[in-house]
Amino acid sequence: MNKKILFGALLLANIGLLSLASCSDDDPTTPAKPVVTITEVGSHDAPEGTVKAGDDLHLEATIVAEGIIARIDVEIHQEEGGSFEIEKAYTEGSYIGVKNAEFHEHIDIPADTPPGEYHLHLTVTDREGQTTTAEAELEIEPAE
Repeated sequence: MNKKILFGALLLANIGLLSLASCSDDDPTTPAKPVVTITEVGSHDAPEGTVKAGDDLHLEATIVAEGIIARIDVEIHQEEGGSFEIEKAYTEGSYIGVKNAEFHEHIDIPADTPPGEYHLHLTVTDREGQTTTAEAELEIEPAE
């Protein structure tokens, strides 16, 4: 009789262990973070990476976001010693709610923007909350 009880207990323990081991996490896998590649930055009539104050900045990028694009932020700030910033957010429109986008925008550079070296950040946030930032150097020349 003791062998039957021992065998039954071992059988129940094995069934319990197998059922726990065979259960997988039912959460869906998180999609990959967005991929952002800046393809053009600057002015149409100036060398790549250069724009004049008072003109518009031509910005193009390729975006791939398996988790669906929720937001695109552009930040331009002075490199050394200055505090001047330009910020633009895209939360509606043709770029939002899709997996792939060819981002093409013209951003106004105010005429009173101090000339000098700037740094551009293009940040894409997907619906999962994951972000990726692509960066580029930018020179802003004085207004004419």
